Amino acid sequence: MAVRAGTLDRRCSIDYKSVELDASYGTEIVTWLRLTQVWANVEDVLPSRSESVRQGLEVARNQVRVRMRYRDDITSEMRIVVHGRNGDVVYQIVGGPAMMGRQEMLEMVCEKFTS
Repeated sequence: MAVRAGTLDRRCSIDYKSVELDASYGTEIVTWLRLTQVWANVEDVLPSRSESVRQGLEVARNQVRVRMRYRDDITSEMRIVVHGRNGDVVYQIVGGPAMMGRQEMLEMVCEKFTS
C-alpha cells in the first residue's frame, strides 16, 4: 500500500491534552498543546451523521476517517484539528489509530459533536 501524496490533501494538527491542578480551587485545568502538523486524507464515514440525546440535549455526531503517514506517537487520547478555508474543525479520536500496511499509513475514526 503505497502512500500517494496527492491523496493527503488536508492540513491537520495533532493535539495532546495537558492537565494541571488549580491549587486554589482544586479543579483540573485542561489545555490542548500542539504535537505536530501533518498532511492527511479526511473522508466522511457513511452514514456521516447520527443523532442522539445526551443529558436531555439532542446531539448530532459527525464521524470522519483520517489517514496519514505512519507515526508511532499518536494515541486515542489526542485530538485532530482539520484546518480549512472556513475555519478549523476539532475532532476527537474515537477509533484507532490503526497501522495500515507495513508502517506506511495510520488510520483513525474521529467524531465532531454539535448540538
